[in-house]
Amino acid sequence: MNIDSFLKFFVPKDHSFFPLFESDAQNLVKATELLKELMSSTEIEEHERIHKEIKDIEHIGDEITDKTYVQLNKSFITPFDREDIHELTAHIDDVVDSINGISRRVCLYKPKKLIPIYKEMADLIYEGAREIEIAIHCLKDPVANKEKISKACEKVTAIEHKADELYFVGVSELFEKEEDPKELLKNNKILEILERCVDEEEDVTDTLKAILIKMA
Repeated sequence: MNIDSFLKFFVPKDHSFFPLFESDAQNLVKATELLKELMSSTEIEEHERIHKEIKDIEHIGDEITDKTYVQLNKSFITPFDREDIHELTAHIDDVVDSINGISRRVCLYKPKKLIPIYKEMADLIYEGAREIEIAIHCLKDPVANKEKISKACEKVTAIEHKADELYFVGVSELFEKEEDPKELLKNNKILEILERCVDEEEDVTDTLKAILIKMA
């Protein structure tokens, strides 16, 4: 038996947090699915409907966050560092909040058209969320699932790099082709939050990698 397998027996067996982590990750995936739907729609009425659904998802995420913090405050022994639990929950919440912010701005700004790069960014955000979901599911046994978690985190990093490139291409095209200053400002702001959303997904995986280093 190697040292990692031996130490596994001394890891606290409090699993009360894992259902909350998984619910949080699933809720994030739902939000990204709705974001994809939003960026594929051209109707204002559809934008309003989707935003309402995203807002409901965001409220569910807030409830999961609150439950996790309550559990953290009353737990003497936690499955890994308290700070990492707090960070993991907070970063997932940040991503869902940003998705809600994107949909709110689409509804408020009412841009004349949603530029094609929005859909590409939304696809990347969805892919990142799916990798986060995989990694969090594997947290139940980080020693056995070390490679799976690491691979998922690496994929999110690659997604973030793609999103950075898309963002700069999108900004360049906006300043080159958009002649209406109002539309330029609207689209530029939406692009900024889309790009930030992927950065926040990488923040989630940074915390996962920190947990993995400490536990696996």
